[in-house]
Amino acid sequence: MTKKITNNPANWDHYRAALAVLEEGSLSAAARALGMTQPTIGRQIEALEQSLGVTLFVRSQHGLSATESALALRPFAQNLKDTTAALERAIAAEAHEVRGTVRITASDVIGIEVLPAILAELKQAHPDLRIELVLSNKSQDLLSRDADIAVRMVAPKQDVLLSKRVGDISLGLYAHRSYLEKYGTPKDTDDLTSHSLIGFDTMLPYMRVLQEKFPFIQREKFSLRVDNNIAQLAAIRAGFGIGICQDLLAKRNPDLLHILPSAFRINFPTWIVMHEDLKQNQRYRTTFDFLGEGLRRYIGIDQ
Repeated sequence: MTKKITNNPANWDHYRAALAVLEEGSLSAAARALGMTQPTIGRQIEALEQSLGVTLFVRSQHGLSATESALALRPFAQNLKDTTAALERAIAAEAHEVRGTVRITASDVIGIEVLPAILAELKQAHPDLRIELVLSNKSQDLLSRDADIAVRMVAPKQDVLLSKRVGDISLGLYAHRSYLEKYGTPKDTDDLTSHSLIGFDTMLPYMRVLQEKFPFIQREKFSLRVDNNIAQLAAIRAGFGIGICQDLLAKRNPDLLHILPSAFRINFPTWIVMHEDLKQNQRYRTTFDFLGEGLRRYIGIDQ
């Protein structure tokens, strides 16, 4: 028995209604099984029949009788039901288990010098987690999902971003002991002009802010200009000259000495940020919290 085919494609709800009628034997029983009303089930069956151009059920003295078309449809509808159930289970597991991939972005210094130890603990605690680490001093766009979680030195401005301030990371001027033994220790900022200074090559907005507070920070006065902070840190450790370094990183090397601590000090507020939509997913939430706790330990803030 055929019907005129419509241009409206059937969806899973229509097939689910037909399968329920086949399993339960009537519209009313199918409606109870699916928690729907009988008229709604009837409309979905009719929509499916119009979409396929066939009659699936005919009324008889004993209720609805399945046609050959309905019986032929049944195994495929059952496959749809099984696939949908498997998909729902997979999504539920993905949302509530700490497994899968998390993409994290951080500055080169944080990503190389600080995060690896924290991420190693995270991996040990959650072996099914995979990490993608993007090292960049530029703010990755979390709104367009360039990354899932970011470690930033500026407060996020978008309301849709979930953020947590973990503390302040302080920076100072440092030089290797061997350099100071050879060239002497500057007594004030004026003395810095006679030393080899390590600094940036490209003028970024935050550098202009630093220059306003510390006028001696000038690109033309740097003996080594490089925008990569890890390269700057390596040059300080190698004894090239005096440069800016995180206090906590300098403490790891007893040969790095703090220069003019009262004249130069920077505090960078540090934030963990992710899109608010991700907070319901356990792998993102766990990683977010773990990074926050690890960075607070690094900074020296009690939990």
